[in-house]
Amino acid sequence: MNTLYYGDNLDILRNHIADDSVDLIYLDPPFNSKADYNILYKEPTGRRSEAQITAFEDTWHWTEESERAFHEIINTAPAAVVEMIRAFRQFIGVNDMMAYLTMMCIRLIELKRVLKDTGSIYLHCDPTASHYLKILMDAVFGKKNFRNEIVWKRTSGHSDAKRFGNIHDIVLFYSKSEHRKWRQIYHKYDKFYEQQYYRYTDPDGRKWMSDNLGASGLLGGGLMNGRE
Repeated sequence: MNTLYYGDNLDILRNHIADDSVDLIYLDPPFNSKADYNILYKEPTGRRSEAQITAFEDTWHWTEESERAFHEIINTAPAAVVEMIRAFRQFIGVNDMMAYLTMMCIRLIELKRVLKDTGSIYLHCDPTASHYLKILMDAVFGKKNFRNEIVWKRTSGHSDAKRFGNIHDIVLFYSKSEHRKWRQIYHKYDKFYEQQYYRYTDPDGRKWMSDNLGASGLLGGGLMNGRE
């Protein structure tokens, strides 16, 4: 493809991307965080991009555009998606979060359309809406095609005021079908990593590390003894 598209991704998907043509999708949308995403890039002249303002303005507020998108989903989407988006609206109400989920839903439907049967999609999100997005992706891609929830630790532990530290994001991993491709990739550890962690060698020459085997579970330490 070797092409960079500029504009609203919904329009780009519908007008330029063919069915069953994409091997892999990584999606890193804004997280309904109330931040201003209207100045991600500018025109070559330095002015703010009108196309970008049109694409992202009021995305996370319920507007006439949100209502139109909602009814388009109701009229054209598969039954499971229609049922889920209606349930969201009844439970959440007509508000910013519902606008966000409607915006995501109509795009996820298009993303599934362009994905090959052997393809996979990774959706990067945070606790703002990750619980809703997983249910939405179950409806769009099918819960049987959920592959994993990947936890990305962004920073080391720290204290946030009156709450536990916010230190990780979530990547939801789905495939379009059971025929997905998976390439296992290996690479050698660098010497510093080996020296730091794999300092021991067994009689067969295999390197190993010493670590704590404790875990939550039986007997406090997580390890079962040999008794029934």
